[in-house]
Amino acid sequence: MTKKPRLEILYADSSLVVVNKPAGLLSIPDRYDQTLPSVKVIIREQFGSAYVVHRLDRETSGVMLMPLTPEAHKALNDQFEHHTVVKTYEAIVSGIVDRDEMTIDIPIAPDSRRKGLMKPSAKGKEARTVLRVLERFRLATHVECDLITGRQHQIRVHCSAIGHPLLVDADYGTSQAFLLSSIKRRYNVRKGETERPIIDRLTLHARRITFNHPDTGLGMTIEAPPPKDFAATLQVLRKYAAPYASTFEAEFF
Repeated sequence: MTKKPRLEILYADSSLVVVNKPAGLLSIPDRYDQTLPSVKVIIREQFGSAYVVHRLDRETSGVMLMPLTPEAHKALNDQFEHHTVVKTYEAIVSGIVDRDEMTIDIPIAPDSRRKGLMKPSAKGKEARTVLRVLERFRLATHVECDLITGRQHQIRVHCSAIGHPLLVDADYGTSQAFLLSSIKRRYNVRKGETERPIIDRLTLHARRITFNHPDTGLGMTIEAPPPKDFAATLQVLRKYAAPYASTFEAEFF
């Protein structure tokens, strides 16, 4: 029997629920294995109903909105279709992103060579992401991304397309985990032990969602701080991969 994960409720009323989805939990039931837990099933069991207006990848954590009534479902669907919902993510990407802010406007289409994955394609659907740098390290960059459109794997594909895939992303990058030994000099694993990764899932977190309440029309913004593994990764990068001081700083400060 699969253990049901704990699901943090960030907001709830008679029309909608907003949760902080943990990494590893499906957004909706698996097509082939209905016994796997998912946000939709847990919400339906707890609140009596659940409708889907957007999803998070299984290995992405963070804010997820779920309407409880057909009316709320329609109203929120309309907001998503008209791009009035703002979804803001935090990500840790590989390499140093030079520009402080950029808009990535690259169409995305299904990848015929890799089932279930996407790729940049001139024949694909419109996809736009606004990326802002929050913090730079010697081998990675902490960024914030606003999704203007909401295509499957959009942030992952866009970051990879500009040469900065997520720090951990086996599908669109090169790494399945982030290890302390990769940046800490003279790091030794004890004999007979295996090094535990700092993070071994997508370095992507849905931090914030802004929308209009489907009943009142009032604007709402709901946030979820990054979970422990994401925060720990940032702490390690700050400690062991802080940017080098420039020559100017070294001479005059």
